[in-house]
Amino acid sequence: MGKEDDHIPDGYQYEWTPKSDTSLQEFLAKYKPSMVQNDGTKPWLWVRKAEDLPKEAGPEAAIEEASKLLSEITERVQHIQNDASIPIRSNKKKGLKSKKELREEVQHEATEKLKEISKKHGYVSGKWLIFAPPDKVDVIWNSIATSLVSGALSSTSAFLAKVATSPQSETPNYSHLICVYVPDVYDKESITEVMKVLLRNHGMNLMGVKSNLYTSIGIDSKHPSGISSTVWKNTALMKDTEIKALKDEYFAGLNTAKAAAAEETAAKKAASGEAKKPKPKLKKKADDSNPFGSDDEDEQKDDKPTKLESRANAKKPILKKKAPAQEFASDSEAEDEGSSKAKKVKAKGHSKRRKDDESDDSDDQVPQKKRGRS
Repeated sequence: MGKEDDHIPDGYQYEWTPKSDTSLQEFLAKYKPSMVQNDGTKPWLWVRKAEDLPKEAGPEAAIEEASKLLSEITERVQHIQNDASIPIRSNKKKGLKSKKELREEVQHEATEKLKEISKKHGYVSGKWLIFAPPDKVDVIWNSIATSLVSGALSSTSAFLAKVATSPQSETPNYSHLICVYVPDVYDKESITEVMKVLLRNHGMNLMGVKSNLYTSIGIDSKHPSGISSTVWKNTALMKDTEIKALKDEYFAGLNTAKAAAAEETAAKKAASGEAKKPKPKLKKKADDSNPFGSDDEDEQKDDKPTKLESRANAKKPILKKKAPAQEFASDSEAEDEGSSKAKKVKAKGHSKRRKDDESDDSDDQVPQKKRGRS
């Protein structure tokens, strides 16, 4: 963040206030951080809780004094780093402190002096820092902005929120910065109250509290002075166990809400007669070699004997089944049936005799033909 990142330009299009022409939900739907690209003119999306922002007495004077102090601290830290007479490791017997110990003393001194400058000039505002991945930033930003205006955050000292828009070019491992502004970063009680809401009601991963004065004079995690970029670390305000308990409470409530919503949906379907239909039984998959084959054909295939069974059955003589006797046949029908069978037998006998006679005749004719040719 730069020096002007805590200032909203006059007439800025990407800001919502209670006097805006559109509702908050319309603004959030229209301008999503994942969709708005920063071309240099729209780095942030802003949402105010109230129309008027808290006024601070003398930010210019505070920035000027703090900038001078920061230059001095940076020089001292670099001198310690470059001084060969200062050991890398401390020596208690000789009473020598290490480079690290001396640097930390100077940095702690600077932090206290910056706090004094902030309070003296009334420039004590700051923000909670939150980082959100691109695939979740819209949901997180929507939740925090809504909470600030009409939810749990609205009852705290938080008064303003912003989210970074998307870079124009692809940036690996990019995360959107979300800031929730508070009027006094040195008011531990109010800072902790906002922290509890962000944990319990939103399940946020918090990155600490940063003073607006720090932003104005360019202190960040990579500054050569080595001064901590935040005035509060999470564990300086609450224990790790307390932080975890509040986040667990949020996720437990989230799961309960999801389960309740699912039950409500099921109840509505049942009331409207859309009872849950039993799942159809899965049929056997059709043969891959025949794309037009149906499941019924597969069932018929299963009923057919295998090749081995067919061969075994082919070897066995097929016995003719005796025609079943008709239970309700009359005596006359039985007699007719018997006489017809007898006629068939006689007819077969006559035809056999004719064939024999014909064969005898043919036998007599064969030698005659042979004799004729000779």
